[in-house]
Amino acid sequence: MPNIVGVRRDPIVTAKARELRVNQTSAEERLWSILRAKQLGGYKFRRQHAIGQYIADFVCLSARLVIEVDGATHGDERKAADAKRTAFIEELGYKVIRVGNTEIFENLDGVWEDIASELGLFAESDPSP
Repeated sequence: MPNIVGVRRDPIVTAKARELRVNQTSAEERLWSILRAKQLGGYKFRRQHAIGQYIADFVCLSARLVIEVDGATHGDERKAADAKRTAFIEELGYKVIRVGNTEIFENLDGVWEDIASELGLFAESDPSP
């Protein structure tokens, strides 16, 4: 298991995470609209959060859940890099869910239900913002 406890945050990674929060994609913005402010079962999510040398799109620290949004740039050439990133994050004890942009725009309710299921919640109410 990678040991990142007691390691200072890399200022370059922290600055990049801050930049990504300011310049989020429209899919990330839409997903954030249902994750922010503890709207999903009272779970607090963070966006563009540094985990080691990687930046997770969304993370719920208490549930050890990471949500990665895969856009058009996540084709075959990215699969190896994504697998390495996922393996690192999972070694730290997180569960990683990957969601595509198309799924967020065409089936936000389904994405909400998948996340709620991972959190052990029953998706009975309408998540539409």
